[in-house]
Amino acid sequence: MSALDLPLIWAALIAFAVLAYVVLDGFDLGVGILFAVEPEDGDRDVMVNSVAPVWDGNETWLILGGGGLLAAFPLAYATILPALYPAITGMLLALVFRGVAFEFRFRAATRRGRRMWDWSFLLGSTVAAFCQGLVLGGLLQGVKVVNRAYAGGWWDWLTPFTLLCGVALVFGYALLGATWLIWRTEGELQGRCRRYAGLLGIIVLGLIGVVSLWTPMLDPRFAARWFGWPGIVLTSPVPVLVAVLAWRFWRGLKLQQHLAPFLCVIGWFVLCFAGLGISMFPLMVPPSIDIWQAAAPRDSQDNSGICLAATAGRLDMKRLIGTAARVLFTGLAVSAMTMEAAQAQGSGSATLDAARARGQLLCGVTGTTPGFSLPDSQGVM
Repeated sequence: MSALDLPLIWAALIAFAVLAYVVLDGFDLGVGILFAVEPEDGDRDVMVNSVAPVWDGNETWLILGGGGLLAAFPLAYATILPALYPAITGMLLALVFRGVAFEFRFRAATRRGRRMWDWSFLLGSTVAAFCQGLVLGGLLQGVKVVNRAYAGGWWDWLTPFTLLCGVALVFGYALLGATWLIWRTEGELQGRCRRYAGLLGIIVLGLIGVVSLWTPMLDPRFAARWFGWPGIVLTSPVPVLVAVLAWRFWRGLKLQQHLAPFLCVIGWFVLCFAGLGISMFPLMVPPSIDIWQAAAPRDSQDNSGICLAATAGRLDMKRLIGTAARVLFTGLAVSAMTMEAAQAQGSGSATLDAARARGQLLCGVTGTTPGFSLPDSQGVM
């Protein structure tokens, strides 16, 4: 274990969790954002149903990223959260609001109620995406840290750059949602989503270009990575690949391909995330805290990894035990009901045979207790 760079491994795991969340939850947030241009109830039902099996599971990647940051990089957690509290709180509240709207829109008893929950779903999706962009921009522009603690103001996160990142992520998620619907729907809705994707693709590429040109101006080290030697060797393939994917994206739309546009947009997100990593590495909290400075003690990282693996194992074991218990309980219940039915059938058959042998039917709770349903020795019921 001593040869492993645990902070670097944890940073890679958290980065993967964040990327997985952005890609996987991004398209269903985008579906919610597209409610703004799809007013028909039937089309909205199809849109929601396309993400219904996966939307809540996609958000677990956000929990993994946040939990990993707390466990492996407590200093980063303790500085990033105070610096970005309003944006992070807004994002979480919007996700909760959106989740409630997702469930209750199907339970609305009136058209007015359905409309209210639809607008709630749209608002929650848009605010969540915008706040995520604010968090990204606030982290990129830097967090003021003095003596290992946040030393900035309450509104330091609110700048033109963070607002630009928020708008860019809203349009990016909308594009991801449109291409998802191209893949998962058909007919007129699919045709409209192709048109949305064409327009949104132009807007998103423009915003990617503006953010990419603005980012190196935030820190001289970012500029050196992107335009200096030998950093340009790593960075130059990124815009080239973005251009290649853009060509493939519009070709897929023109040929009316279903999956290709969605994969191309995912590729844009991955490349943007790679560019973010190239700019920031090895910084965890720009401009002053790197991965190793933010890391927890090695023993804590070892224990966090063991707990993570053990938790995953326990979850699987609990699921296995729960399934086995349900099967066992169901089997016992079915056996008990079968035996009870057999006994009842046997008891009914014996009673019928006795009535036939007597030649008369005795009515009452019991047919063998004198004084209740039969006369006693003195003829009294």
